[in-house]
Amino acid sequence: MQLKFTKMHGAGNDFVVLDGVRQHLDLSPEQLRLLADRHFGVGCDQVLLVEKAQHKDADFRYRIFNADGGEVEQCGNGARCFARFVHDQQLTSKREITVETQSGLIMPRLEDDGRVTVNMGSPIFEAALIPFDSGSGAVSEPLEVAGNMLQISAVSMGNPHAVHVVENVEHAPVTELGPLIECHPRFPKRVNAGFMQVMDRQHIRLRVYERGAGETLSCGTGACAAVVSGIRSGLLDSPVNVATRGGALTIAWDGDGRPVMMTGPAITVFEGEITL
Repeated sequence: MQLKFTKMHGAGNDFVVLDGVRQHLDLSPEQLRLLADRHFGVGCDQVLLVEKAQHKDADFRYRIFNADGGEVEQCGNGARCFARFVHDQQLTSKREITVETQSGLIMPRLEDDGRVTVNMGSPIFEAALIPFDSGSGAVSEPLEVAGNMLQISAVSMGNPHAVHVVENVEHAPVTELGPLIECHPRFPKRVNAGFMQVMDRQHIRLRVYERGAGETLSCGTGACAAVVSGIRSGLLDSPVNVATRGGALTIAWDGDGRPVMMTGPAITVFEGEITL
């Protein structure tokens, strides 16, 4: 099977993007893992699949598969690359589109400076909907990890996040605690583990250990979750510049009931074909 693909990245969070509009694609988890493999395949954090919309109000359907082959609900950096892809591939001439995801509709918009802004919807704090077992929905909640009691903020941005504030993100035990938080039994669908350092009221540094992918250079929904958590905790004021290892994102949120707006880059690296 010959498969055409486009390699893209959003602030270093990289993707293999597939056109499922002009061709029918039904890839197995093994094929997805091969695409994502950095030694034997193309290499990426996530595989993104563009499909025809099923929802009557959407322009496209957006599916996300982590490097382990599992499908997930949302990916913010991927959403920006999705918008750039459908425009560059002439699948649409619209600069603002409505995209159907597993967690609802999102609305990416191409900006004049080449960046992409995405309306990521409203954050969810209700524990059962994150899901987070025995959570209270409080701004800060205790989570026992490897014998230590961490204070985390649990929030869903269409996918679950646990945000932990650290003094220095470079020295944070991301690779040690990240997988333990990701697979913590209180998160029945696993969770993305964010480690946030507050620089000032409008600047943070962030590292995220993503479920099914490990630590990535950037995580869009993780940036949204971190900023929302910081604003709720009284540490941050909107808009916030989020510095990740792969680049900068700007996150704006005006409070409960309002959507989170994310702006950042979406870059095409190369196009190619691979035999599966």
